[in-house]
Amino acid sequence: MNKTYMNSNGGSSQGEKLTSKEKEFCRIFAETRDKRRAAFEAGFKLMPTKNALKLLEKQKVRDYLDSLFESQSAFSGEAEAGFRRLAFGSSADAVKLIFSENMTDEQIESLDLFNVSDIKRPKGGGIEIKFFDRLKALEMLETLSESKPDGALPFYKALERSVTDLEEDEI
Repeated sequence: MNKTYMNSNGGSSQGEKLTSKEKEFCRIFAETRDKRRAAFEAGFKLMPTKNALKLLEKQKVRDYLDSLFESQSAFSGEAEAGFRRLAFGSSADAVKLIFSENMTDEQIESLDLFNVSDIKRPKGGGIEIKFFDRLKALEMLETLSESKPDGALPFYKALERSVTDLEEDEI
């Protein structure tokens, strides 16, 4: 299956195919909305945030993501992705914030603090960070999954996607 993607000039460019790592990044990002995690799990282990930003700059990646987002249910997909990030998200950036003494505004801005509910600076010094409740997020995910009509459908779609990717790789 040969897709046509729009290039940055607005014209289409035939043959610009995504690599399997780029597709995996898009799939995980569309599911979790977590660029760092998506890049890392897709195989971009060194500097995943930097690689994610580079991927998101590519027009063909953005076009593919747009098609994935269109196929998802708007609210339930966003809510599920948010609860997944709360339940399974990394606290590495919050730890960086605690132990880093002199961070620039740019460095602070680049931190992923999605799962942080509150940050305080007590009078005695230091930083106090509170996280959202992971157990409650897991409970909400369970509630959302119970409301879906067929639990086998995501598994079937994953199998179908794998077969399609294998067929495309053989061409």
